[in-house]
Amino acid sequence: MKLMSRLLGAAAFAALSSTALPAFADGGTLVIASSQVPRHLNGAVQSGIATAVPSTQIFASPIRYDENWEPQPYLAKSWKTSEDGLTVTLNLVDNATFHDGEPITSEDVAYSILTTKENHPFKSMFAPVESIDTPDAHTVVINLSNPHPALLLALSPALAPVLPKHVFDDGQDIKSHPMNSKPVGSGPFMLEEFKAGEAIVLKKNPNFFLDGRPKLDEIIVRIIKDPSALLIAMENGEADMYPFMAGSQEIRRLEKADHLGVTAEGYAAVGPLNWLAFNTASPKLSDVRVRQAIAYAVDRDFITKALHRGVSTPQRGPIIESSPFFDESIPAYDADLDKAKALMAEAGFADGMELTIDFIPGPKEQQQSIAEYMKSQLKKIGIAVTVRAAPDFPTWAGRVGGHDFELTMDIVFNWGDPVIGVHRTYLSDNIRQGVIWSNTQQYANAKVDELLNAAAIESDPAKRKELYAEFQQIVAKDLPVYWINALPYHTAYDKKLMNVPTGIWGTMHPMDMVSWGE
Repeated sequence: MKLMSRLLGAAAFAALSSTALPAFADGGTLVIASSQVPRHLNGAVQSGIATAVPSTQIFASPIRYDENWEPQPYLAKSWKTSEDGLTVTLNLVDNATFHDGEPITSEDVAYSILTTKENHPFKSMFAPVESIDTPDAHTVVINLSNPHPALLLALSPALAPVLPKHVFDDGQDIKSHPMNSKPVGSGPFMLEEFKAGEAIVLKKNPNFFLDGRPKLDEIIVRIIKDPSALLIAMENGEADMYPFMAGSQEIRRLEKADHLGVTAEGYAAVGPLNWLAFNTASPKLSDVRVRQAIAYAVDRDFITKALHRGVSTPQRGPIIESSPFFDESIPAYDADLDKAKALMAEAGFADGMELTIDFIPGPKEQQQSIAEYMKSQLKKIGIAVTVRAAPDFPTWAGRVGGHDFELTMDIVFNWGDPVIGVHRTYLSDNIRQGVIWSNTQQYANAKVDELLNAAAIESDPAKRKELYAEFQQIVAKDLPVYWINALPYHTAYDKKLMNVPTGIWGTMHPMDMVSWGE
């Protein structure tokens, strides 16, 4: 059955769903509703939800993680770290093949890690990898320049897809490789059809190397850009799962549907932060007192309680507050207009200034609504704000990645370990023209660089926590970013679904055990 025959109208799709989904553990179709539009499906060179959800079904990774943050075997049946922390050896399973039937070897794993290191926007993820040895077809020896406590997490599905070297290593630019949109992987599902902006159809991999998996015959990711239509699809049974749901109205509305469950579990490793970023290279914002004044002018509690109807939680720093590395003593910048005005005067802007604020186009609640609130709030301290809309995400990303902004709303993930998702925003050597979700603030502090580089190689959790605490105190004073809230990600799902992915990566994890129950 071709893709377009699956994209039926509401009534037809609902009728089909009532008869096409078998009420037993194996078989059937899972329809995932999503508003995210992927450029392609290769997670080795593209970050983000839109790519990671299908990529983790198509590609297997060396390691996967359980809900308790414990690494589990996947393509690597075992691994060992040397006493000095400079060598990690992966022992691969011997029965894994790519979707085209070619066996997976150590050469593929080595090629994939080095390709990801070179091309993925998260530069710190594999930065310590100096070389990789492949003494035989099933042994991978990763040589590090320094201990790397985040390495195993970096080798999990959302971050380290194993690519077939014989497909991608052909001299073409991996970032624009045509096979990124029709990839060959080794995961539980194979790409059947990718219709950009509309749907992704994945079918069961009959030769998956884990016996008895996957349970489903098919996964369809339906891309529904209209938020109202997406909710109706969930309510009418046209779609079975809606992950990464962050709108308060959406959450409250789908909680009322009798056939649906709604959970906030499954996002522990994501660490989604919503913040206001400052271009610290701008003459208007280079003075820390202006940035601090803006922070004092904003009421974080009003945003989370009123604008977000209480479904989101305040966020005071660069590390998600649920992380063991979060420093509770970080300055909160509680709303204080008098202090904000005084700081503006100290900085020489008693007569005010003009600023432009950008925001990610899409659902308004976490971005545009806050930008518009900022406009009204900052007027109280003499800052005239122009809210600049972008027609689409690439336009916004081009402005921010190109440092063509003053203020911008942004959503950035912690990605499990600070080395992976936090360092990239604050390290001065990650100021990269044209790269979104790097250090787009152009923030540089030598002490911060020193602390983050030390934490990146510190294997003692207590010592790492001390280093990150000092880092948080410094950036809280410097304020290259004003942190606002953690996104209230939830998953809505049909209650007949079994093994709904609620582990640390949620649906950015192989869904090989998801099935339909009675």
